[in-house]
Amino acid sequence: MPSRFVPARFQAPLPHDQLVKSEQPGDEAVPMDVVVVGGGPAGLSLSIELKKLAKAAGKDVEVAVLEKAEELGQHSLSGAVVNPAPFRELFPDLRESDYPFRRRVDKEQVMVLTANRAIRIPTPPPMHNSGNYVASICEIVRWLGEKAEAAGVNLFAGYPVDSLLTEGERVVGVRTTPAGLKRDGSPGSNSSPPTDLAGQVVALCDGTRSPLAQAWYGWQKVSSPNPQIYALGVKEIWETKKPLEHIVHTMGWPLGKKQFGGSFMYPLEPNLVAVGLVVGMDWPDNATDVHLLLQRMKLHPFFKPWFDGGELVEWGAKTIPEGGFYALPQRRVGDGLVVCGDAAGFVEVASLKGIHYAMKSGIEAARAIWRGIESGDTSRQGLASYDAAVDASYIGSDMRKRRNMRLAFKSGFVFGGMKAGLMTLTGGAFPGGQIHVEEDAKEARDVKATEPFSPDGKITFSKVDAVYKSGNATRDDIPSHLTVGSDVPPEVADLYVSMCPAGVYERDGDKLVVNAPNCIDCKATDVIGPRWQPREGGSGPRYKRM
Repeated sequence: MPSRFVPARFQAPLPHDQLVKSEQPGDEAVPMDVVVVGGGPAGLSLSIELKKLAKAAGKDVEVAVLEKAEELGQHSLSGAVVNPAPFRELFPDLRESDYPFRRRVDKEQVMVLTANRAIRIPTPPPMHNSGNYVASICEIVRWLGEKAEAAGVNLFAGYPVDSLLTEGERVVGVRTTPAGLKRDGSPGSNSSPPTDLAGQVVALCDGTRSPLAQAWYGWQKVSSPNPQIYALGVKEIWETKKPLEHIVHTMGWPLGKKQFGGSFMYPLEPNLVAVGLVVGMDWPDNATDVHLLLQRMKLHPFFKPWFDGGELVEWGAKTIPEGGFYALPQRRVGDGLVVCGDAAGFVEVASLKGIHYAMKSGIEAARAIWRGIESGDTSRQGLASYDAAVDASYIGSDMRKRRNMRLAFKSGFVFGGMKAGLMTLTGGAFPGGQIHVEEDAKEARDVKATEPFSPDGKITFSKVDAVYKSGNATRDDIPSHLTVGSDVPPEVADLYVSMCPAGVYERDGDKLVVNAPNCIDCKATDVIGPRWQPREGGSGPRYKRM
């Protein structure tokens, strides 16, 4: 067995031909002006703003939002401490007390953990959250969905998108995923065929690690200075006996010196607490298990008092784009297409923020699309004002200012922290220059034994128990949506087993076993292992309070 390996050698290629089809929508296609893929903050903000612009002009525009979850919000997961700026922009007539937030941030702590101690440090400037709000992203999405529906947006929950439909260089519509297929892909008794939707513009707002966006970038040869890199976050919601009165962020333990990440603990209600751990997926070995690290972390003397006697009520996981400014695609527009939110990489790691960037990108995309529709030009040139507006907004300025902060930690925690401090003081000017990185799948991994851990079922839980708390209701006989590369050796299989927070992958001797129905669509697998593709609508988790 080798002592090191590169995961990319064993990863299946992206199925470009399936994701981007040189086909026009069928004769029975649903006609729309704009088709939005993804009913999250970006897609819903886009649809609301577009309807507002059309109404102000005394016209109408038909907008469809396609969401793969059975109901809006069920696949949404985030920290979440939210900057309210895009809410003010989108709903200027509402008061902040009308927004779907839990509580205003007025106290915060940043702690450095060792195995037994917690040392409070001054809050780094990018992490200051005064004036922001603790919220549930599920509740934000449901609230935005109500506003979109009231504005006349066509909301289609339970409709994942399988393919972009194209004519020449132009995207002209989408095709949804079929439903009710048996494990072998043949039609079941309640199967339904895919649906085509046609539109002048398709907006990809389908979140982190979007297969459609990846395929479109490849098809159009859209590159970025650096590849996108990712983190995996695992989150839990707890009913606690002890109230939490402030937000908490930690760094250090339980992560090693070559692992980047940190934890959060936020109060949603006096006795309802969100806790999570986020770890960069460039971790150096095949045994790092973020779910397991979170379980160990809850036993730390700093955290344990909040969870003693409490109850785990919900669990989930999600990948987060962390590449920052240098990983942004050189353009996010094409003929008949825009890319928004996490699908475009609009996350700023130093401040731990992405929701308000997603919403702002949706707002700016709507304005560019409306100008294109009004002028009769929804080509790449006709939609180019979207890129210009995003780059000129606080999305562009924030990401440019902190362009190397995450990348600096490739040097390790201590040196990375020193570089990040200098970047904060100089607004990113020093140390200057682009820090080059490899994509996560190309980072070599050491072969390492997994440390044993026995969950107690009270504070710590197995992956099987955790998936149950996600509300996962996927059919057991659904076709697999995960494509595994050929000839996966045992050490790579161990990487998949440790990496996946939902227990999708198991080792049976030297054989890799894939339990696809366990998947909660965090897409960690797609970053460094088997490829993820959408499956029938309503599959996956059913989050309520994430």
